[in-house]
Amino acid sequence: MSPVDHTQNIIEVENVFFSYGQCDVLKDITLTIHKGDYLGLVGPNGSGKTTLIKVILGLLKPRRGLIRLFGDDIKDFQNWHKISYVPQKTISFEVGFPATVKEVVLMGRYGRRGMFHKVTAEDRKKTEEALKEVNMWNFRDCLIGELSGGQQRRVFIARALASQPEVIFLDEPTVGIDKTNQEELYAILRKLNKDMDLTLVMVSHDIEKIVQETMHIACIDRTLVCHASPEDFLKDSPLQNILGYNIKMIHHRH
Repeated sequence: MSPVDHTQNIIEVENVFFSYGQCDVLKDITLTIHKGDYLGLVGPNGSGKTTLIKVILGLLKPRRGLIRLFGDDIKDFQNWHKISYVPQKTISFEVGFPATVKEVVLMGRYGRRGMFHKVTAEDRKKTEEALKEVNMWNFRDCLIGELSGGQQRRVFIARALASQPEVIFLDEPTVGIDKTNQEELYAILRKLNKDMDLTLVMVSHDIEKIVQETMHIACIDRTLVCHASPEDFLKDSPLQNILGYNIKMIHHRH
């Protein structure tokens, strides 16, 4: 893995609260994500993990607290092309959906150049590079609906890459895909973090895998329970009660 630069804060969350009506979902969350990090975001169902990501992305407005992106208050932040998001519910295409893999990834260029710009040679180049990074260039002319769930997920990661971001948020990227595709996806994410120096933030329920893959883990249960290395995370026995099952330690660092 690339070394984390603890002097560069990509994301700063300070004392954030969020509620749906009268129901508190996030309580006093303070969390900093550094350049080059690979952070696993874990917690029980309904703990607020996806909500926290949406607050950071500006899709939801916190009731209280501050969000800073690349040093700017989120209200003033303009460089949204630096941040990409791969939501969990991306696998929903019918076989005949009229968009090719290449066209889907080209959409990722809109974040950098705007919705109505003419497609340029640079756009096509970055689309090709992104598809090659996820091993999907040979499928560029296939309809997105013809692909397997794992292949579709890689295409959406390529779409996120096409905007040339500095940080990518991924919400349960391995849900609904088979073991082989999961392993390939994890290998791609390791490469993006190590070789491209991308900061990654991944929500996951696969605790035994997340402790092998990530550099740091943040456990959310409405509030921030811990933010630690995988080794220190697993030493904290009360976390097993929060997560609802036992976890075994596996030493397998990349």
